[in-house]
Amino acid sequence: MNDYLISVLLGIVEGLTEFLPISSTAHLRIAEVLLRLDLHDSFWKMYTIVIQLGAILALPVYFRETIAKFISSFPAGERGDRTVFTHPLSLTLIAFVITAIPAWLLTKQIGRNLESLTVMAWAILIGGVIMWIVDAICTRPRTAHMEEMSLPQAAWIGAVQILSAVFPGTSRSMCTIAAGQTGGLSRSAALEFSFFLSMPTMAVATGYDLLKTIAPHQHDTSDAAIAPLAMNAHGWVVLGIGFAVSFVVALGVVAWFMRWVRARGFAPFAIYRIVLGITLLVLIARGLI
Repeated sequence: MNDYLISVLLGIVEGLTEFLPISSTAHLRIAEVLLRLDLHDSFWKMYTIVIQLGAILALPVYFRETIAKFISSFPAGERGDRTVFTHPLSLTLIAFVITAIPAWLLTKQIGRNLESLTVMAWAILIGGVIMWIVDAICTRPRTAHMEEMSLPQAAWIGAVQILSAVFPGTSRSMCTIAAGQTGGLSRSAALEFSFFLSMPTMAVATGYDLLKTIAPHQHDTSDAAIAPLAMNAHGWVVLGIGFAVSFVVALGVVAWFMRWVRARGFAPFAIYRIVLGITLLVLIARGLI
């Protein structure tokens, strides 16, 4: 298949799945199998990092007004009832730190799980069941808006998000949304905080992967590194297409998802995960993937 078409398809997959609670990692792995690609190849490894950066950029663009409001009201908040520890920006940073430290310590285990499609399939299935149950039970939230969140709620969400790092396929957004709902947040508040938390989480994780790829440690003897000089015009165009497609699609998904959640629940996404997880496990058992 033409590299440009592959780039468009993978950009769409990344943009569609990065912020929906269905796991972008698993869907990229599925696309790798269906398109017969090797995403561990040095170029395509770089490519997956670049399209993630495109998806990340969609968030500050969509939430630019909210971010500006939070920055201008720091630390007291618009109502004057926040502190340096309970302002939404502080809560986002606290939740990120709670996630980042254990995830960094478990880097090797995470790497092993990324290689296992079986782990991803079970994570997708179990995550779907949990999400469905949580969405059905947590119907009386105590916190309607992200601006009203407490420090314990943010800490709880950050702790649960560790699962998405350790078990690829769990989905970062599924973990943060479900944790938010069990912590007393409304669906829209849980989703909005999930988006805000994903900005530093994805930026740091993707930046770290990019650094390892283009400037590996001296004792790293793998062939994963790509120096910029090794790129040709064709490669840059493929990267550019994937970045742009991922950004545009992700921006549309974020806008649509915010509207959807205000009127409906997460059950359709949970059902999709369950069906997908079962399908993958059956295909794996039969040796088809």
